[in-house]
Amino acid sequence: MKPMNKSTDQNSSQNSAPIMMEQLPSMPALLGKVAFKSGRYQLGDPLPGLSTKISALHINPAHLQSYQSLCGFEQSDKLPATYLHMLAFPLFLNILIQQDFPMKAMGQVHLRNKISILEQFDLGQAISMTAGISRSNLTSKGLEWDIDVHAHVDNQLVWSSESTFLHRCKTDIKRSRVLVVKKYGKPQTWSVGADTGRRYARISGDYNPIHLTDITARLFGFKQAIAHGMWSKARCLAAMDQQLPAAGYSVDVNFHRPLFLPSQVQFYSGQRQGQQRFSLFNQGGDQAHLEGFIS
Repeated sequence: MKPMNKSTDQNSSQNSAPIMMEQLPSMPALLGKVAFKSGRYQLGDPLPGLSTKISALHINPAHLQSYQSLCGFEQSDKLPATYLHMLAFPLFLNILIQQDFPMKAMGQVHLRNKISILEQFDLGQAISMTAGISRSNLTSKGLEWDIDVHAHVDNQLVWSSESTFLHRCKTDIKRSRVLVVKKYGKPQTWSVGADTGRRYARISGDYNPIHLTDITARLFGFKQAIAHGMWSKARCLAAMDQQLPAAGYSVDVNFHRPLFLPSQVQFYSGQRQGQQRFSLFNQGGDQAHLEGFIS
């Protein structure tokens, strides 16, 4: 993640006790609240230290297999790095619908995601998972803010995630230079179907209209439906899965241009300075959808 500018760094206000959940909430009910959540954010306001926790989350083997199939992973007991992030999605939404959360829930742009797979664990064990607002930072495009997720098994941290979102608003900060996304290795060509967003929604519960159909995406300013960023990240990891250990690594991704559905894309992967670098480009190779590295 890029370093913060100390002159514009915004810290969350004091953390409150986490909102406890005995089970994951109903996704239709959450999404309904998300759609009507208004915002009142004022530039410079600190974000509240909101968090949500579930103490005994269990992985459904059939659901895991459906996720592996959708994202291109082989059917196995090896947990995809992105799977727990998808399971944590209701915890994200439960933070966004709280009255103390000062921004609209809809329209937050996912900029970056870092996932760390720290320890392998028995997939039949109960998982304690907490999601909470952490850092925030004013930039030329608006407020960047983070939600961190931590997963524990038997009181041991086994997995974590950092997601950075953008709340668009006017600031007086100058734009920084945009770095060119480089390509490493020979490309693989993939076809991404028109129904990819709907298929991901059925597995993840994320029925964001921008991913479902061209008609619903146009309501939010997109010319076509777009693929979910975390599906794109998972699909890239699936292509490199044989090179990845079961644990002991992290995966950073920067999201760039939307991936419109359907599309032909070019996937690149190669070693650079001791890291596995990868990227996803459009068919013409002149527009990057994402870039990332594994360490």
